[in-house]
Amino acid sequence: MSLGNQLDTLYRQVIMDHYKNPRNRGEIEGDSLKVNMNNPTCGDRIQLQMQVEDGKIANAKFVGEGCSISLSSASMMTQAVKGLPVEDALKLSGIFSDMMLGKDYTEGDFDLGDIEALQGVAKFPARIKCATLAWKAMEKGLDEEKDEDSE
Repeated sequence: MSLGNQLDTLYRQVIMDHYKNPRNRGEIEGDSLKVNMNNPTCGDRIQLQMQVEDGKIANAKFVGEGCSISLSSASMMTQAVKGLPVEDALKLSGIFSDMMLGKDYTEGDFDLGDIEALQGVAKFPARIKCATLAWKAMEKGLDEEKDEDSE
């Protein structure tokens, strides 16, 4: 088996693991930012909840339904952003967007970890919206939080 095929197999396994055993699935007790988003083209729906404390994402959880790509991406994203400063979470989202567009990206200070398994999605334009749904929800929630803080 070629290295490329081995990587594809490994990435598929990582995606399916997050789909079958999602991390951070559920709801946050108490106050949290809530963002509902959907992808009408394939029926993916997500509600992302985040608690932001002292400029950091203290907690992130999601509920929803959809394809393996959207739900595994939500699982990976919530894992990756927990504990990050809001600014870093938004930078990571930018890196992820570049990766989905097939652009060269530099991880910089970030270890993409399992998120890298989603890079193959860039080859399937119809699935990019699935992979980015949770990330767009995070950006929307953090932007709304920023707007409220500046009022």
